[in-house]
Amino acid sequence: MTEISRRHLLAGATGLTVAAGLFGSADLARSAATAGRRHESALRVGYLPITDAAPLLIAHAAGLYSAEVSAGKPVLFRSWAALAEAFVSRQIDVAHLLMPMALQLQRVLGAGVRMLGWNHTNGSALTVAPDITDLDQLAGSQVAIPFWWSIHNIIVQQMLRAHDITPVVRRSASRSRRTVELIVMSPSDMVPALANRSIAGYVVADPFNAIAQIKNIGRIHTFLGDVWREHACCVLVTRDDVIAQRPSAVQSVMDAVVAAQLRITADRDRAATALTAGRYLPQQLPAVRTALTYPKPPCPLRHPEWLPQLVGFQPYPYPGFTRKLVESMHDTVVDGDRRFLDDLDPATAHRGLVDDSFVLNSIAARGGNRAFGLPADLSRAEQVQPL
Repeated sequence: MTEISRRHLLAGATGLTVAAGLFGSADLARSAATAGRRHESALRVGYLPITDAAPLLIAHAAGLYSAEVSAGKPVLFRSWAALAEAFVSRQIDVAHLLMPMALQLQRVLGAGVRMLGWNHTNGSALTVAPDITDLDQLAGSQVAIPFWWSIHNIIVQQMLRAHDITPVVRRSASRSRRTVELIVMSPSDMVPALANRSIAGYVVADPFNAIAQIKNIGRIHTFLGDVWREHACCVLVTRDDVIAQRPSAVQSVMDAVVAAQLRITADRDRAATALTAGRYLPQQLPAVRTALTYPKPPCPLRHPEWLPQLVGFQPYPYPGFTRKLVESMHDTVVDGDRRFLDDLDPATAHRGLVDDSFVLNSIAARGGNRAFGLPADLSRAEQVQPL
């Protein structure tokens, strides 16, 4: 695929404008320059500065990566589009991507995307203006999401429809018609947009929900894990060519990430300190610590036994989740080309995307299913309750 056609497809697939061109972004330029200074055989890791990336970052902070992975810090990107473009153009080899986005890239770009395992579960919320106490009050307003093909967009639309509110794109919301206009916005722009009331709310990964709560800019209305129990948000991805050429390096990365997940679960406060003191995340320690712990849930929980306020860290990718996710993608409104869904079969999508051989090795080497709270048969029934 040529550079121009790849850029065109990625721009169309994401539904984002690329005035400067994704290949011309400062993030990608920095990634390319950094990659050129590293040993060509070392795998390069990229991430977005959100708590979703914690396993990849704690793995580096704790020195868990082997010599087959770049010794430098993982490369920080400011947007999902920039991270995806760097991944597709082979500037990085491993990343955490939104799971719906991984499916999209594989189908639209033919990028050889291969999911290795889950990076985390939960970790996101719907945050609204302080005066909003009921979802019905969002009718006639704008709500921001981080990306069209994200679990955030999927779940917030399920919530809206459960309240007889229709999500719309590229047309103004109407209170009388009970519509909400969804817009894509960078997570770092969501907090100031809510502060100046240009949006009524946003649904995004932490720590941006915790930041709004701490600064009294907004209030967490619903943790997404209270709607879809222990859903996967970001997943660990690489490419087919990396697996074919460097299987031992891929196993090393998976081993490090799985070990990091156990470390975070064992001491969340220490993980928060490492993420901020090591400058992996630009947010302040109180927000990151709150996002990882939520010692007191800031909103009523419908399913407290689900622990929906806690971001979870277990790596096994349940096939049933992939199936349910694909079914939900078919029902989701987006601004962009959705033709790839026409031949995306919920029954076969998991097999086409996932290589779980590495994660199964890693789980077995670190205490087995029990260490991660996984059932012996590695199966579960998805629990989704928008109301």
